[in-house]
Amino acid sequence: MASDYITSKGDDAPDGIIAVCDACSLERGIAFVLELINTGVPVLVCVNLIDEAKKRGITVDGDKLEAMLNAPVVLCAARQGVGLDILKKRFCELMDSASAPRKTMPSCDEAGRIFTECVTAVGDSRAFDAFLDRIFTGRWTAVPISLLLCAVVLFITLRGSAPVTDSLTWLFAKAENAARAFLMNIPLPQAVISFICDGVLRVTFWVVAVMSPPMAIFFPLFTFLEDLGYFPRVAYNFDRCFACCGSCGKQSLTMLMGLGCNAVGVTGCRIIDSPRERLIAILTNSFVPCNGRFPVLAVFASVLVNSMGASSSSALTALIISVLLAVGVFASLGVSKLLSVTYLRGSPSAFTIEMPPFRLPKIGDVLVRSFFDRILKILWRAVAVSVPAGAVIWLLGNVTAGGVPLIESLSRILDPIARPAGMDGVMLCAFVLALPAAEITVPLMMMSYTASGGISAVGEAATGFFLTSAGWSPVTAVCAMVFTMLHWPCSTTVITVYKETGSFRYAAASVIIPTAVGYTLCVLLNLLFA
Repeated sequence: MASDYITSKGDDAPDGIIAVCDACSLERGIAFVLELINTGVPVLVCVNLIDEAKKRGITVDGDKLEAMLNAPVVLCAARQGVGLDILKKRFCELMDSASAPRKTMPSCDEAGRIFTECVTAVGDSRAFDAFLDRIFTGRWTAVPISLLLCAVVLFITLRGSAPVTDSLTWLFAKAENAARAFLMNIPLPQAVISFICDGVLRVTFWVVAVMSPPMAIFFPLFTFLEDLGYFPRVAYNFDRCFACCGSCGKQSLTMLMGLGCNAVGVTGCRIIDSPRERLIAILTNSFVPCNGRFPVLAVFASVLVNSMGASSSSALTALIISVLLAVGVFASLGVSKLLSVTYLRGSPSAFTIEMPPFRLPKIGDVLVRSFFDRILKILWRAVAVSVPAGAVIWLLGNVTAGGVPLIESLSRILDPIARPAGMDGVMLCAFVLALPAAEITVPLMMMSYTASGGISAVGEAATGFFLTSAGWSPVTAVCAMVFTMLHWPCSTTVITVYKETGSFRYAAASVIIPTAVGYTLCVLLNLLFA
């Protein structure tokens, strides 16, 4: 904990502290700074976002603030790089003079007076923020707006990614044919050529074609809302719900992290102070779909749309996935409540959050951060998993036992387990073999259904029609989507749970809990609608 480190003594004590305050809400920042100064540790105050403060008619007198705090103060606009060089220089000066006698420390009870004397504002600088907060955190508007924003983001993602996916699929098919022709001219045995082209290349190309376009749209939109200052409002809106379930609002922030990658969401649970609530958040993080599951959900949603006789519709698909996200949230709340009244009993801890000001993100920064911090990392992981997975898929489809391909034998074994849940053995086999990464779920299903030892290089929409022709009914599609949302996380996430908890028991629980919930719900849906 940061507070434990700041107050530690001896060799573990900090040499100095840089306290970063928001220029748009400096009064609370000053109170925090005064507490830090009175610990006796050298403090440098960084008043950030002075550019945003200027837009709001707020002026900070840095010299007067420094004199009243008896601590160095630097005004910065970090996103523009303003003041950072001065910040580094003055912190080095502070460290050089750290052994000098301490100046008189101001009282923690004078925060309001310091703010009044050092900060001037023209009119009500936060009136617009207050107006937006009445909308985004209002009792009757908060949840509908959250659902609407979710649906809009998904609609834009699906509508924009579909043609790009089809173009990439066409391009990769050409590349696969070129690779096949090259390998035939070497020449190589036909089995080796099929292994490389129908297995490794085709699965890898399929995953990249289906995953990269949605990521290229979803993550910039996600980062835009994050930089806009909307996500803390989401935590505030859901705090009461999680408190009623024995957890706290910070869990909603970790769920948002899980939308990109559940392993990241599990690691993000460190922000939760209570060990009990942190464990609840870890065990329920996989109830929100990671980026690898979104393309799978989109394919299955298109099957549902096709099976109902409707034409392909991005809006309808986005609505279906939004409903599924709501199901995931309710499942997370329900399991959190169950854990909090049984194995992880206890009262919810207090949750204090300061709403950052709304500010328009810089589009360039959003695109760069999304590309390097999220898109490239996740896509690289998907490719790294797809190459060996393609090899395994080909082997399972081509190696036989008693004249029957191994994957068909495994599907037959799993079929009695899958049928009560509205699925078949092929589907459950694909979910099991996709443990390394959810991205390969659909390629596995297609290879099994075609029984050709490979998969067809088709786009996302065409895949939906293919699965419909394979006998999927609306109930099958619904059960497939529910089980995609609510089943074991990928192997990376399970390993991360073990590392965060240090317990094989909790790592196993992170697999068993969502799978039990998902399978039970699928059984109930199948009984209700089949």
